[in-house]
Amino acid sequence: MRAELVAVGTELLLGQIVDTHSAFLSRELSGLGIGVYYHTSVGDNWNRLKGVVEQAASRSDLVIFTGGLGPTEDDLTKEVVAKVLGLQLVEHPPSKVALETLFGERGLSVPLSNYKQALVFPDGRVFANPNGTAPGVAVTYGRTTFVLLPGPPTELYPMFENEVRPFLEEIRPDGVLVSHVLRFYGIGESHLTERLGDLIQKQTNPTIAPLAKEGEVTLRLTAKAEREAEARSLINPVKEQILRTVGRFLYGENEETLERAVVQELTRQRKTLALAESCTGGLLAHMLTSVPGASKVFQGGVVSYTADAKKLMAGVPADFLEKKGAVSMDAALSMAEGTRGRLGADFALSVTGVAGPAPSEGKPVGLVYVGLAARGEPPRAHRLDLGGSRQKIQIRAAKHALFTLLERLKKGERTR
Repeated sequence: MRAELVAVGTELLLGQIVDTHSAFLSRELSGLGIGVYYHTSVGDNWNRLKGVVEQAASRSDLVIFTGGLGPTEDDLTKEVVAKVLGLQLVEHPPSKVALETLFGERGLSVPLSNYKQALVFPDGRVFANPNGTAPGVAVTYGRTTFVLLPGPPTELYPMFENEVRPFLEEIRPDGVLVSHVLRFYGIGESHLTERLGDLIQKQTNPTIAPLAKEGEVTLRLTAKAEREAEARSLINPVKEQILRTVGRFLYGENEETLERAVVQELTRQRKTLALAESCTGGLLAHMLTSVPGASKVFQGGVVSYTADAKKLMAGVPADFLEKKGAVSMDAALSMAEGTRGRLGADFALSVTGVAGPAPSEGKPVGLVYVGLAARGEPPRAHRLDLGGSRQKIQIRAAKHALFTLLERLKKGERTR
């Protein structure tokens, strides 16, 4: 079954809101064994929406629309689909009653414009909407099934779970799609795909899809089979081949993030962490504290943004700063060890650098030093030369610091 998702709303094209519905629906359809081939966004314009409906009908077996089911004149989705299919919308008495009940409970009469929300496709399916005024509707015409869902998230998501999912389970083809995600750090997308060239070129089932993110790369392995266990048995040997080639860059799988992996490993080893941040401005602390359970391992940290703060809060000697500067290997080493000692942690990470947009201390944008201190050992630091915008440099520096600690934890070296 070839599926297509259409997000309707001029606000999407203006950048006023982001289409998160298509991402949600793609994940859900994949789990149902339904492949999504196209995502389309279109404004509230009759002719352009008509063209999208006609194109979708010509190439897809399932088309799901989100948005455009409201009571106003620019809510056109249902009307345009009906026009393209040559169908006359009819009143659905239960939906009309639901409208009148909802407004009546508020002590209001139903605005005349809202009654169009009770119009549905003849011989179609209606999905109840206890959270709003627009029911969802579906109709199969020729070989294509059209599903129209309301745009507000508080209406769409429960409607999908309670009404649409069972409907799709009725009409979907046999089989399931199963995906498994491998997450890598320390290797770029081009180098990763180059090393896995033959495997990617010969892919059939499962498929292998690389995706570059800020500072990391993922590979999504997707297999189709009659049963989930069979699909996973197709994925496993391909996964093993990949790990034999680039496994040293793997840090996690599926929904795992670098910060989650670090918190889990610190928890497993019963170790604690402190932070001394400069150019990342607290980003590392934010990433770690977004993970549930981080309080068991994260002692705290300082944002020592200026030279004075580095002396007062991170314990960096004044002569280090005078001789080497705040952006230096010595500063990173001292920040890490000083903060670790002050907070009594087993480990400490430090980050100091130039995020831009202008050079600092005569040092170029993108120059970053990451320090790592461990109880009972000399601190270590290394230099990074990062590119991109200020925000990208900050994100990449923070992720590099986390990966540095994760590698250290996985090596199993003792701390006293």
